[in-house]
Amino acid sequence: MDFEQQLATMGLDGKLYRAYVAVLELGEAPVQMVAKKAGLGRTTAYDLLAKLEKDGLIHMVERGNKRHVVAEDPVVIMQRLELKRQVMGDLLPQLRSIYNRAKSKPDIRFYEGEEGIRTVLWDTLTCRSKNLRGILSMNELTETPGLEEFDLYIAERLKRGIHLRVLRSASKDVDTIWPQSAADLRELRYAPPAVLLSMTTYIYDDKVVFISSKKENYGMIFQSEEFSRLHENLFEGIWAISTPPSTR
Repeated sequence: MDFEQQLATMGLDGKLYRAYVAVLELGEAPVQMVAKKAGLGRTTAYDLLAKLEKDGLIHMVERGNKRHVVAEDPVVIMQRLELKRQVMGDLLPQLRSIYNRAKSKPDIRFYEGEEGIRTVLWDTLTCRSKNLRGILSMNELTETPGLEEFDLYIAERLKRGIHLRVLRSASKDVDTIWPQSAADLRELRYAPPAVLLSMTTYIYDDKVVFISSKKENYGMIFQSEEFSRLHENLFEGIWAISTPPSTR
């Protein structure tokens, strides 16, 4: 694509493109001069320049009794796109939740392999409520995604202020890692021996995710209000009959 076509993909097309390029080429100039260079009427030029100013691409200054237009450094285009990307990233979980409710059916996503498991794991950090319920099968997690990945994940969870209540089976523990810790925003209970928790599960907002063993090597995300509420209730039922580490 040529220069004009590339700017058009960012919404700078037609008369708006002409106005912006005129300002860039002039650097700073009265509105009338910008309008003349862009081949625009004065009223049209004012409207277009107001939009460019709103988008942060130019700004207006008073010079005597005239309004001058000053071009901003074009790097602001990149900054604007990056800001939009960040905002969209923050809003995406809520937008998807609204979208899926509108569809009136659950959204089920299946991810294969170690990369898929990482995708599912890190999705839990989109938790809007800041409260995660987790069932961790420790011997499987130390293999996939592994302790190094989990160290990065835990650091990011703490950075985002997300609390974790976690259920584990003592028979699945392989080391004295991830203990109960207020500093790590983690509350731990051990399920009764008769209740074997053999698959890692996270419950948050309207989602339930599953992480398989390395043998089966997959992750799944179920986004459904009803499915999530069911698993919340199952979690709370097991939590009520489970014991903290200090009482084991």
